[in-house]
Amino acid sequence: VQLQASGGGLVQTGGSLRLSCVASGSIRSSNFMGWYRQAPGKQRELVAATTRGGSTDYADSVKGRFTASRDNAKNTVYLQMNGLKPEDTAVYYCNADITYYSGGVYNTKNYWGQGTLVTVSS
Repeated sequence: VQLQASGGGLVQTGGSLRLSCVASGSIRSSNFMGWYRQAPGKQRELVAATTRGGSTDYADSVKGRFTASRDNAKNTVYLQMNGLKPEDTAVYYCNADITYYSGGVYNTKNYWGQGTLVTVSS
């Protein structure tokens, strides 16, 4: 199982970006899928979380500006980021609890994507 994130880049203050993260492999399902970020010199923090049933939750700092969504059929989670601010500059990582089939049984494991850099210029 692998998570592949994409969509980062350089944007001006007030701009928008859309991140995508695709899970691939012998996947049966995924309940939690979400996005974390880590700014230079800071700890990694949870930005947005989604469940298979459609629930979402956000860090207070991004509420009203970021929207997480997912396509369960494609094992993909998205993060639409609007109204970007310089303090949103960070490496963004997708994270997911994946249930996969291996060795004749189903297992559940937490996976991280490789990270995608978002830079917001002032």
